[in-house]
Amino acid sequence: MVIELEYSSSLNGASYLLFELKQVVKLQQKGLSTQEIRNIVVDENVFQFENKGRITRTLPSVMRRAKVIDSTLASLLTEGSVEVGKVINLYAIMKTDLLFYEFMNEVISEKLQNSDYLIEKKDINLFFTAKSEQSDKVASWSIINTEKLKRAFLQVLFESGMLKDRRGKELNRLIIDEQIKNHLIHIGDTRYLRAMGE
Repeated sequence: MVIELEYSSSLNGASYLLFELKQVVKLQQKGLSTQEIRNIVVDENVFQFENKGRITRTLPSVMRRAKVIDSTLASLLTEGSVEVGKVINLYAIMKTDLLFYEFMNEVISEKLQNSDYLIEKKDINLFFTAKSEQSDKVASWSIINTEKLKRAFLQVLFESGMLKDRRGKELNRLIIDEQIKNHLIHIGDTRYLRAMGE
């Protein structure tokens, strides 16, 4: 299933959300409809958020990610190790967020291919400058929105294990489970593996 993506800054309010994605995928595995899942998540506070408003902000992103995870990846996500879950979540974020995918593909993957394990502020700034020159939509975002988005990108890198520490600049290579690798190749999603540095 190909989803035509547009640039979006939705990662601002919904950066990593691995726990939340697992909860939604578990409900999907029970055969519940999108609406039933939404109702359960909100009524039972499945995400365990203190603030109900945060559920309504993050749920659309989590639902989008859950939709791109097929039954094989769903089983690996819910039954596999935390490391396996992190890789699948990173894949789902890239698959549903065009700007983040391009960042991974054009900045992170390139650095890893060149054995350059430092991600610096200028790398992120150059990426966003280039995108705002290519896209009126990105150019229209406020400076505050763009700065928040840069932080959200780094947060995803950190939580997925690609950034060694939250405030640091040093990149890690992900160890991608063979089952995930083989499955993504099988379903024609090799470009996401490449974007993760494979």
